Amino acid sequence: MALCDTATKPKVADLLVQADNSKTSDHDRFLRLLNELHADSADLSTEQKFYLDYLQAWQNGYQGDYQASTSLIDALIENSGDTILRFRGGLLLVNTLAERSRFDEAFKQLNLLLGELPEISDPDVRAQAFTTAAYLYGEAGQYGLASSYADKLLKDHPAADEISCKITFVKLGALYRDGKFAGIGQQFQNGIDLCLKVGDTLYANGIRFFVASLDVQQKKSGQAIQLLTDHDAEVRRSGYQWQISQFDALLSKAYLDTGHIEQARESALRVIAQSVQDQYAESLSMAYQVLYMIEKGDGNPAAALAYHEQYMKASQRYQDALSSRVLAYQIVQQELLSKKLQIDTLSKQNQILQLQQAFGRKKGEASRLYIVLLLMVVAFIAFWAYRIKRSQLRFMGLARRDGLTGIFNRQHFVTASEQQLQACRKSAREVCLVLIDLDHFKSINDTHGHSVGDRVLRRTVATCQAHLRTSDIFGRLGGEEFGIVLPDCPLEKALGRVELMRLAIASVTADDDVSGICISASFGVASSSNSGYELRQLLIHADEALYGAKRDGRNRVNVSLATHQPSRAV
Repeated sequence: MALCDTATKPKVADLLVQADNSKTSDHDRFLRLLNELHADSADLSTEQKFYLDYLQAWQNGYQGDYQASTSLIDALIENSGDTILRFRGGLLLVNTLAERSRFDEAFKQLNLLLGELPEISDPDVRAQAFTTAAYLYGEAGQYGLASSYADKLLKDHPAADEISCKITFVKLGALYRDGKFAGIGQQFQNGIDLCLKVGDTLYANGIRFFVASLDVQQKKSGQAIQLLTDHDAEVRRSGYQWQISQFDALLSKAYLDTGHIEQARESALRVIAQSVQDQYAESLSMAYQVLYMIEKGDGNPAAALAYHEQYMKASQRYQDALSSRVLAYQIVQQELLSKKLQIDTLSKQNQILQLQQAFGRKKGEASRLYIVLLLMVVAFIAFWAYRIKRSQLRFMGLARRDGLTGIFNRQHFVTASEQQLQACRKSAREVCLVLIDLDHFKSINDTHGHSVGDRVLRRTVATCQAHLRTSDIFGRLGGEEFGIVLPDCPLEKALGRVELMRLAIASVTADDDVSGICISASFGVASSSNSGYELRQLLIHADEALYGAKRDGRNRVNVSLATHQPSRAV
């Protein structure tokens, strides 16, 4: 960093660096150096004056005067010619915006700085960037991101105790807010010891605040009071209003829990007195709640109500702030994603333009490529059309066919039969309906197993198909029951064909697949000349004839002459 020129006294440049290094480790010394630098400001170069403005902006934010801090940083970023100093000013602006609850602006500024970070080689400035990112993401509830930036920092500075102190504070804060308390007590103590080792009392007291908060949550308020009061004077000397407000608010809660009412009241009132324009919403919420509980316990309903209203307002502001952090993070991420998509789109468009230019230079080759591509697309479409058509036909067949025997299933048999019956009605052609039921089929399944039963069903179907025409409709109605519609077939002719089927089925026992098993079938026949062309009526009559064949001893053909006439055996 260019801190001085040849015309500047080296002492002034040294004072700037010393002041910068003592901001958190020795704040009293920092203030003395800052006052001395202001007194000698006439000896500073232009860039050194900007450096002094940076230090003053840090102090303003430290004291809670965020507006003055922001004004100095904006001027520094706008006018300074020092890249590193502008980058550090941007990081300070991120912290200031976050403490003013302007998280959407803070995230946008942080993303800009992280984009510039690869160009920053100064290890201390990179450490400051990682620390700021870890802190801001932790405040927005993105604890995974916070830890990842903390790990990046430790990777860049594995042996730097000062850096380890700051990042340990950030990581412990993320664990504390995330409610991950397992084994955290020892981590707290290790963090405090590390910060004290490098003389950074600001971060050490920040970790002590986490310890005391956890003690209060675990009903150990006495321990919390002891820890906070032991370091109260040290915190007040630091002048860091944010931390002072946190200590006072937590002390008021701990005093109330232990019955020290007056001390609780004093601590809570100090929080309210320190707050400027409700900057410390979390501390204010706790302080007003304590005062409400005190007045309620003293039997002062009017004062209790007034404090309760203030408590509700401060609590709502704090919850709104938490929500705004998460929302701001999500909004900025969406904006970044949108910009990335726009950049990707422009990049793609640029690639297309480049390709078009290349095609223009090679017009003949491009034309051939277009033709080849078109042919490939046509071939691809034709191939998939063929595949789709095949799939449609296959699924249509599966929807119509019985999975075991390959003949029509019941639903398609009914549909096809009704269509055929209507066609025969119009031309006055006779139709016969045959119902077939295998005799004693259950005993075959029980004795020989279902695999043998399935072979019997398939062999029976094949035997019947040998005696059918292409116009005949053959379907499996369920289990071992089948149906056949014989269009344009008089009853006497149908009976002859059915008798051949019966004999053929009975001879199946000679086949190797079903050797040793006696197979026979009973048949019921109904004709449109007696039962009409309604499928339902034909099924009823054929079913009656079928059961008549069963009653008469099975392995026979039975004909239904009509519902009002007796059946006769053939």
